[in-house]
Amino acid sequence: MIIPQSSAPSLIALDWGTTFLRAYQLGSVGEVLETRTEPWGVMRLSAGEFPGAFDSMTSAWRSAWPELHTIASGMVGSTAGWVEVPYCQCPTGVEELAEGVVSVHDGALHIVPGVALFGDIPNMMRGEETEIVGVLELHPEHADHSVLVLPGTHSKWVRIHRGQIVDFATYITGELFSVLRDHSILGRAAKDVSELPDRATVEAAFARGVLAAREATTGIASLLFSARSMVLAHRVEAEASLEFLSGLLIGDEIRSGLTGGGRPAALVGDAVLCARYDAALRLFGVPPLPVYDDAASRGLWEIARRARLLAAPN
Repeated sequence: MIIPQSSAPSLIALDWGTTFLRAYQLGSVGEVLETRTEPWGVMRLSAGEFPGAFDSMTSAWRSAWPELHTIASGMVGSTAGWVEVPYCQCPTGVEELAEGVVSVHDGALHIVPGVALFGDIPNMMRGEETEIVGVLELHPEHADHSVLVLPGTHSKWVRIHRGQIVDFATYITGELFSVLRDHSILGRAAKDVSELPDRATVEAAFARGVLAAREATTGIASLLFSARSMVLAHRVEAEASLEFLSGLLIGDEIRSGLTGGGRPAALVGDAVLCARYDAALRLFGVPPLPVYDDAASRGLWEIARRARLLAAPN
């Protein structure tokens, strides 16, 4: 997608995650001038394929504007990525992230560090910290004291204080749903039917799962079999059983998050998934939340600015 250019490019930014590589050509104030996306995520590349993927994605831009730096965040800086970049420890903010940037490929690429908590139970993030920087730059009302929720394969509940990440929790809600759907008996009922549920059935089954998790007095393990037993007892339609399972998992995450991290101020990430979380949060009495669905590019630009990686204006 090409947007009419209001300025000359100042940066190439890469959101390099587990599944996809997204590239942005950014203008002098962080605006997106052009984007590219390829299925070249970290888990789809072998160790020797990172330089080729990088060059294929960015060579045309770098040839046209050789003065541009390129910055990346996400799993590309993990043990499974191009090179492992050391974590910044909490509390950390944009300045610490900028100071921790590591260069590879003869200086052609600069990789943003992740963020870690090294307590009794360590916790890490890579990529989400850059989205958070973007949100706080675009919406500074969340910078003083807030909780941001980033739904995904590994959802994050992140506590912000004075512009820094001070604490966070990780929930493998999305990954757990995929594993249970594809590799357990809980996904069988939906596979055995051919018709798709209508919207009302989907919403009812999802809400029923959320409410079951909300009212539970035990952990998620004792609830999961109900995704099968509710079908066997004819209380949830087979074709909607995965919606019920999704509600259970998201509801359990929210129950835990609200208990341990406080009420969220915003949702960050894919708009469709955030809408699902917003619906579940309302069942817990949380008012509708703003959704910020493309903050990574702005975060990359801001980190690059602090790291003095922006091209000088013409």
